[in-house]
Amino acid sequence: MSQAAGSRPLSFLAFDFGLKRTGAAVGNTLLGQAQPLKTLRAEGDARFAAIEALIREWQPDALVVGVPLHPDGAPHENTHRARRFARQLHGRFRLPVHEVDERYTTTAAAESGASDLDAAAAALILDQFLRGLA
Repeated sequence: MSQAAGSRPLSFLAFDFGLKRTGAAVGNTLLGQAQPLKTLRAEGDARFAAIEALIREWQPDALVVGVPLHPDGAPHENTHRARRFARQLHGRFRLPVHEVDERYTTTAAAESGASDLDAAAAALILDQFLRGLA
């Protein structure tokens, strides 16, 4: 992925949101690929405290959240939950938040043999976002 002359690479943290677990990944525009970080096994304020620690560590320029949809593209209950999570991230951390269609990322992560499915799915979400920037 190329950088415009004089511009610095942008870094991102991505999340595969779930009610009990949220996968996290990091990536940047310099390398154009994501790497899984870990799965946050926390809910409510504990989840946001863990995310805050990741933001302090990685200093991302923006956040990316996977939004699940039905195979036909129609929203469902988890679509609304993921979008609410994205709004909460923006409200708490004042970083831009990008939403990405995450259909089939967990399935693809499982098929790849990933040991941490949620973090691997977050990396796939971020890879998809980074490809869209190219």
